[in-house]
Amino acid sequence: MRNVVYTGFMSLDGVVDSPGGPEEGHRSGGWVVKDLEFVPEAWSLKEEELTDTTALMFGRRSYEAFAKVWPGSPDHTDYKELPKYVVSTTLTDDALVDGWGPTTILRSSEDVAALKEGEGGAIFIHGSAELARRLSDAGLIDQYNLLVFPVLLGAGKSLFDRADRDKRMLTLRESESYSNGILKLVYDVRR
Repeated sequence: MRNVVYTGFMSLDGVVDSPGGPEEGHRSGGWVVKDLEFVPEAWSLKEEELTDTTALMFGRRSYEAFAKVWPGSPDHTDYKELPKYVVSTTLTDDALVDGWGPTTILRSSEDVAALKEGEGGAIFIHGSAELARRLSDAGLIDQYNLLVFPVLLGAGKSLFDRADRDKRMLTLRESESYSNGILKLVYDVRR
């Protein structure tokens, strides 16, 4: 069975929206790099993940955003040939980017569950807050790798659903704090 790991940048108030820049649509876009001292070790989680990543999964909007940048980015060359899965009911095969490894469109959470049952290693979800919420609600996320930033954004897409539902317990696998206030939190979802 394959694990699905959500990895992302999150504000202290749970927002994952637009960490990279204002072009992403949030009034505070770019909050990951604004007003924060760069501490290289705070980014070590991203390097560590490369060892475990055997495939990437995106929602449609995140796929479209990353597909414009990542295929030619020197920072993302290790991801270039990895299999990619896009969970979307609207994306068509002709909208997939050439030269960015094999890409498969999955149409439902059931398709993701079937993929998890197959052979292979960990599948990492980058961005894709709406997809992560749906998969979490369906019990399909196995691990969260979070870099939590010392910022309160007050609005934006949340990683976690605010609906009233049964609680889910997590087990802290690893944590670290850095001099610039970033926290690394790695949680396993208890089954």
